[in-house]
Amino acid sequence: MDGTILVADDDRTIRTVLTQALTRAGCKVHATSSLTTLMRWVGEGKGDVVISDVMMPDGNGLEMLPKIAEDRPGLPVIVISAQNTIMTAIQAAEAEAYDYLPKPFDLPDLMKRTARALEARKRNAVAPKTQDDNERPDELPLIGRTPTMQALYRLIARVLNTDLPVLITGESGTGKSLIARAIHDFSDRRNLPFVTAAAAELQDIEGPAQVLARAKGGTIIIDEITDIPAEVQARIVRMMDGSADNLPRFMATSQADLTRAMEDGKLRQDLYYRLSGAAIHVPALRDRVDDIPLLVEHFLARSEREGAPLKKLTPDAMELVRSHPWPGNVRQLENAIRRLVLTARTDEITKAEVATVMGNQPESEPAASVEDAEKLSASIGRHLRRYFDLHGNMLPPPGLYARILKEMETPLIEIALEATGGNQAKCADLLGINRNTLRKKITDLDIRVTRRRRLM
Repeated sequence: MDGTILVADDDRTIRTVLTQALTRAGCKVHATSSLTTLMRWVGEGKGDVVISDVMMPDGNGLEMLPKIAEDRPGLPVIVISAQNTIMTAIQAAEAEAYDYLPKPFDLPDLMKRTARALEARKRNAVAPKTQDDNERPDELPLIGRTPTMQALYRLIARVLNTDLPVLITGESGTGKSLIARAIHDFSDRRNLPFVTAAAAELQDIEGPAQVLARAKGGTIIIDEITDIPAEVQARIVRMMDGSADNLPRFMATSQADLTRAMEDGKLRQDLYYRLSGAAIHVPALRDRVDDIPLLVEHFLARSEREGAPLKKLTPDAMELVRSHPWPGNVRQLENAIRRLVLTARTDEITKAEVATVMGNQPESEPAASVEDAEKLSASIGRHLRRYFDLHGNMLPPPGLYARILKEMETPLIEIALEATGGNQAKCADLLGINRNTLRKKITDLDIRVTRRRRLM
């Protein structure tokens, strides 16, 4: 890399790490703990890229972005922040930040993004901010610090002010409707109606026209699109194909596997292709367990604001909450915390009290029959489409083929070894590969082999 980087962060360790890494990469670095100093450097014409924290001792880094864009059009700013809500990602996108990363960030990833920002600077590809800011709520109940959630935030921020239809998928209780509402509330259509179209009203011959009239060019959301009859889906297609100047933005949600739904005739292909201009998959809570303590703290604080006494979970109680499968996802977790706040005898919620509440909730989702199980190819395809979607208009890092094969091979071999009690000869026979090949894969994939009684 070749360029001058301005780093603003009140954490001395982060300044040191970034200064050393960027210097080794060939950059010149100016680092400060003060936004005032940063803005002086920008005003003096220093720097090819800015890396700035949000919360600084003398101000908010996001609030400086319009001034930077005004003083230095085309200067890329990478925002880094320890805040864990969708608000930071959205505000960074609205203020025309070049990129946004949550803390703790992956240093190699930040270096790659900085390199891209330098290239963009050379091409003068970053446009100055032109949109005025309006007031925003301080918080949305979409919380998470895990990489999965941060990638979701960035994807949401990218689709906010497009006119693309949005198809939001995910299990019950993950927050699909919240995301749809957030996309509307933070978009250019925020002052227009947000209309939920029910299947019943769309069945009426005048229903689509009435829904369009209510929306007035705002947003129309259709919940659980695969539950809507085929003839109503046809009406939605015609409604979306309307040529009106103030056609609203369309969004839809679904819990179903949409590939399987189309195969089973529960979802029209033409409707799917119209709705999936932007596809957003909301992860299940079990896929982001590190966010559970943050969500618990959020729900406890909310209960206190609603008049309940402030309570907290003991460490072993929190660990029990983390280990629960949560088939009802965030909605189930919220209801469980509300019950614990009401039933706990002291300010500290114990493991026994958590166990009592958990005992009255399902431990896992009902097992699907072989006939109902999702096809492996469909599951892999859905995963890969989501993976590409999370990278927006950029391609994933090179080496995708090997990475995907490794992700498939590792659990296959681990489960096969477990089923054969760690007997490598039987495992190789089960898999249909040579024993030496199996040994090499165990070594290459760093798989731990434990001998135990065989399942069969």
